[in-house]
Amino acid sequence: MSVDSRRDSSGAKSPSWLPRLLYVVTEDWAFLSHRLPMARAARDAGFEVHVATRVSDGAPAVAAERFILHPVPFARGSVSPFASLATIAVLRRVYRAVKPDIVHNVALQATVLGMIAALGRRCVCVNAFIGLGYAFTSDSAKARVMRWLIGPAVRFLINRDGSVALVQNGDDRAALLSLGIPNSRIELISGSGVDVRRFVPVPEPQAPPTFGFVGRLLDDKGIRTLTAAHRLLRARGMDAQLLIAGTPDPANPASVTAAEAASWSKQPGIACLGHVKHIAGLWARAHVAVLPSRREGLPLSLLEAAACGRAMIASDVPGCREIVIHEQTGLLVPVDDADALAAAMEKLVSAPELRARYAAAARKLVVEKFSADIIGSQTVELYRRLLNRAEVLPC
Repeated sequence: MSVDSRRDSSGAKSPSWLPRLLYVVTEDWAFLSHRLPMARAARDAGFEVHVATRVSDGAPAVAAERFILHPVPFARGSVSPFASLATIAVLRRVYRAVKPDIVHNVALQATVLGMIAALGRRCVCVNAFIGLGYAFTSDSAKARVMRWLIGPAVRFLINRDGSVALVQNGDDRAALLSLGIPNSRIELISGSGVDVRRFVPVPEPQAPPTFGFVGRLLDDKGIRTLTAAHRLLRARGMDAQLLIAGTPDPANPASVTAAEAASWSKQPGIACLGHVKHIAGLWARAHVAVLPSRREGLPLSLLEAAACGRAMIASDVPGCREIVIHEQTGLLVPVDDADALAAAMEKLVSAPELRARYAAAARKLVVEKFSADIIGSQTVELYRRLLNRAEVLPC
């Protein structure tokens, strides 16, 4: 291994040494929407930040942050071994070029392929498990096969020197423990952070009562349950409006079809908005945020809604109940229960004082626990602690 240019001939760090941090993420938009607070915090703390990802149209935004971009051909949703091997080969070339001190793999596919690519290299690996995904939320035959394959792979890759698993809630910690990951290798940081200076409380709109959903249009996100609950409210004579911000995700087996998503816009009171760039503007149009998901890490959509001062309704599942505290910041309902969801929606639209109390508590919770400054600081502290503990040379 050649001596890194940031070290002298003895291997000591040079005075200008900056720790190199490499994020491995399947999509550039996912990095920009969910990892920016921690990446900015690392940059501001003196890290040289690199991003390895599939590039669509996010290159200018990544460059504007002074991050160094490395295109990688991730194929989300693919189980092809040939596609995986091609991705691993590119990642190994990125590792050789960057020589990262620390690699932050984001979500299951990036973690597995990123850790395989890192075999034989000396660097710290942080492996973020975000809600554990389709393989853990679905009971389909494909999901069961994926769990059977993933368990041993995750145990092998995480139970190595310099490697830790990063989770966003206690339920996901328990899930990894059940896979055989020791508690000493699991770190918990609550979410990715939300910019509470950008997302600020806004007044509620005028009638009619309007609900907002933000997320990919997946069955696992509860979108079908939500549209069914909305139909129930309309059938009872309520002029309920539903704003759906998001698009289908063909790479995910749980995605709804484009035709089904288009059909919702033809139903009374539903507006399918597609991808919405300015989410704060959407919450200015809605009275209540709704996310009837089957499992989350820590949903950014609800964090942003809470920061904008909106009461929330969510399924009583991991991730959601971290931000929706029942009868404090919103209401929790059983998963996949359209009747219970409709009842909660009706309760909140008929009680403006209750909404206001939940909204204020939600904003307070985000500011005190989930802000970008807090999460960024916790993430940088984790990076430094792991580097100090490991005392490893760059890859």
